[in-house]
Amino acid sequence: MPTRHHICCVAKTAFMNHHQRLRLIGGVNADGAWWKMPEADAIAGIEAGRWSFFIAGEREVVVAISRYATKYLKTAADALQPESLLALPECR
Repeated sequence: MPTRHHICCVAKTAFMNHHQRLRLIGGVNADGAWWKMPEADAIAGIEAGRWSFFIAGEREVVVAISRYATKYLKTAADALQPESLLALPECR
């Protein structure tokens, strides 16, 4: 069973392509400690069944594949762009 983690912040890139918009994600553990990880590590963790992620409102974060066969994160409710993740504040 994957451990579930709440994403509270992101670090964005300057790219405008949907599959290149995020650099990393971050959140807070149950013990109050902050965590951050590169998007590629989060994708690998989801695919390996180690982690699952969500944002406020219990919106599930999923791995999407661009038409260029590049994997990226977005919520299940988002269309092409990871709009819900991009709306989160920048990680410090």
